[in-house]
Amino acid sequence: MARLLSQTPCGDQLPRTIGQVALTEVTITRMVSVAPFQGQQKQVSDAMKSALGLRFPGANRVTASESARAIWAGAGIALVMDGKMPDLAGQAAVTDQSDAWTIVAINGAGTEDVLARLVPIDLRRSTFKTGHTARTLIGHMTGSVSRTGAQGFEIMVMRSMAKTLVHDLTRAATLLAGR
Repeated sequence: MARLLSQTPCGDQLPRTIGQVALTEVTITRMVSVAPFQGQQKQVSDAMKSALGLRFPGANRVTASESARAIWAGAGIALVMDGKMPDLAGQAAVTDQSDAWTIVAINGAGTEDVLARLVPIDLRRSTFKTGHTARTLIGHMTGSVSRTGAQGFEIMVMRSMAKTLVHDLTRAATLLAGR
């Protein structure tokens, strides 16, 4: 009989440190996509503020509170992580995404240089500030990059691409550390 084991998307591949760059899997308890119906974005944002302490994020932004985060995921869509979502019936389409994504945090000196090998957008701190996010290519995968601090980012890709993401980040960091 098959024995099923629960494991995170990255399995035993993380955490890992290469040179001065640390890769860590980010675990979340719940993630939902929230897409306000036409004319309902303000009401949805107000309900999220009341229940979660954060507002619906603007384009290319992340909003956060002590209990939850919301990441812009495209025109009129946010991914909300953790926290207890308010009832948005009649105001928004809410879809559970908890098992759909993997998130890897990358921190340390040289993270921008590592990501420059994989991401075709300008992630320098002068243009891509803390709280900024972008939907973009990460290697050959479509994903999301969010700046979390001076030398920190969170990278999100579909769960099925978790091992590829870890491989690509590890390879880029190894090449940079070898310079």
